Amino acid sequence: MTARIGPRVLAIGAAGIVAAPLMVCAQGVDEPLPLIRITEGQRSEEAARILASEPVERLSTNPSVSLSRMGGRGLEPVVRGQSQERVDVLLDGIRVEGACPNRMDPPTSRLSVALAPLLEVRTDNQTLRWGPITGGQVIATTAAPTFKGASATGHLTAGGTGNGKLINGSAAVGSDSIWLRVAGGYDEADDYEDGDGREVRSAYKNSEARLDSAWKADNGFYIKGLVSWQEERDVKYAGSGMDAPKTDTDILRLELGAPVVNGEWNLLTWQADVEHIMDNFSLRESMMNMLTASETETRGLRLTLDQSPDAITDWAIGADIETNNWHAERFGGANLDVLTSVLWPDVDRDRFGLFAERFYRVTPELKLGGGVRYDRVEMSAAAAGKVFGSGMMAMSAADAYQTIYGTTNTDVADDNVSGFVSSDWRFSPIQSLVVTASHSVRSPGVTERYIASWNNMDPARRWVGNPALDPETHHKLELAMPGQSNGWHWRPAVWVDQVDDFVLRTRNADQVSVYRNIDARLMGVEGQLGWSSGTWSTNSSLASVRGENRDDNKPLPQIPPVQFIQTLGWQHRGHALELEWVLARRQDRVDLESGQDPGTSLGYGVLNLSGSHPLADYLSVSWAVDNLFDNTWAPHVSRANTDPFHPEAVRVNEPGRTLRAALIARW
Repeated sequence: MTARIGPRVLAIGAAGIVAAPLMVCAQGVDEPLPLIRITEGQRSEEAARILASEPVERLSTNPSVSLSRMGGRGLEPVVRGQSQERVDVLLDGIRVEGACPNRMDPPTSRLSVALAPLLEVRTDNQTLRWGPITGGQVIATTAAPTFKGASATGHLTAGGTGNGKLINGSAAVGSDSIWLRVAGGYDEADDYEDGDGREVRSAYKNSEARLDSAWKADNGFYIKGLVSWQEERDVKYAGSGMDAPKTDTDILRLELGAPVVNGEWNLLTWQADVEHIMDNFSLRESMMNMLTASETETRGLRLTLDQSPDAITDWAIGADIETNNWHAERFGGANLDVLTSVLWPDVDRDRFGLFAERFYRVTPELKLGGGVRYDRVEMSAAAAGKVFGSGMMAMSAADAYQTIYGTTNTDVADDNVSGFVSSDWRFSPIQSLVVTASHSVRSPGVTERYIASWNNMDPARRWVGNPALDPETHHKLELAMPGQSNGWHWRPAVWVDQVDDFVLRTRNADQVSVYRNIDARLMGVEGQLGWSSGTWSTNSSLASVRGENRDDNKPLPQIPPVQFIQTLGWQHRGHALELEWVLARRQDRVDLESGQDPGTSLGYGVLNLSGSHPLADYLSVSWAVDNLFDNTWAPHVSRANTDPFHPEAVRVNEPGRTLRAALIARW
């Protein structure tokens, strides 16, 4: 992997294809602000919710986002009914792929707890620099330190819950033009109890450390660097037949940039390595021991240029390259020396992309935009022929593909062309109409094409990817009408996504878990209404999505029900209180034959209460009571409960009433 990326990176650099980070900003309709806001690597406010066991939990306040739970960590975001490979996660502009075939470690599990990032969810294409959006994008931006005339700044947080504890902090020295920061943290939790008092396998230990720095010259040239480490230990999963005693993540990131002509150029490169161990005996009892060792390597480079030649035009061009390698093997036997499956057979993915986009303000009230992107994606499985098992039961991943799909070719090359057009028309002083139409193409992921989990005795325990899958093509149209006036703000929206060659995971006649292309349609409505007086505030949000398998005329699996969130907040002289009411309707539209929906799900209503209070100039306390009335509930999209000691739950239940508190010192 490392040797192969070098020549391509040098070739791109020599070609001089450049662009700069940008995104079209969702701005207040009565504010004459610029067309484009730069987000990659820029300063942002520190995220408010410091008590979440994972930063991704903060997305649960958005009703268009559901979180799929398998255990105490590894929450998987589901955006508008789409998840996993259809939700792109960018950590300060870079991708970090997970190393678990069962997604115990989705990319969101790499979000820093010590330096909680600002999180943004995008559901339509307003830029193509990070790739086309099929389901959604989760953008995490870490704030740079703010010195305010001092030479040092930092924070220290210490707190916990009834079943866990956390401590993290950071310290930075320097100034706004040159600084060095160290940060780290440790958090752990025991198994929690659901609302019925049943223990849920969810314990974990998580530690992280990171070192980042930046320097900006007087002429505008800047350089930023990051080194980070994360160790997850003894993570239990009620929604899996295995637990994860070890997951290690190492990330390197380097960014350069400078002003040029009427804009700036930017070069970002990164490396991320993840090693993962899961087994069924370290943290639970087992009659037949199994262990899976897996790893993934990611290397990437993005070179961009953006320009604003006049007050009404912005354009950008860019190129990026990313290479990935995944390898996973499962072992069994008394001494764990028998290779039973090559789950990911040394899969390589090389992706090269080019994009160009332009935004133009036709009149002070009308802004138009558009862009196009080309991606070349090549995939191969070098170990597809590696034999596992023995004797008459000897198999390989290639044998599995041929047995299930009749295909022998594991080399794939996709040429994907995506694009979008958008308009933002301010038709009144308080109201806008935003329309976005996009054509987005996604190549199937490593698991969809190459997973090879084989069981000779029980076909229902086989899980085989399909190398012959075609890329997924999304045709999406969204209309929104954001507005604000006299302390009120609102945003109704309606959208439809027609998908050609949707990659469906389902079961065949022998109950083998397989993948095939279908035609599908997703559509939904969303609404938001909020008001603030400065002291009091309230916000109402609703989201509904419907997914159809048009080939078989039945629902798509894993589609969340109608969800509604109501908040009431109060703040005065640094004190803040918030009451949150989360509601979901029951979901009867399921696809039981796919094996992805454990069954229908009941509706629920949950109350959460939180607050923060200053204790001194540099000291404050934050607290939260989740699930105030100790209800038993689970999101529809959570994993099926597989805990043999508590088989009553259909899905992995959420925690019962939980008190969290932390002291925060800032200087």
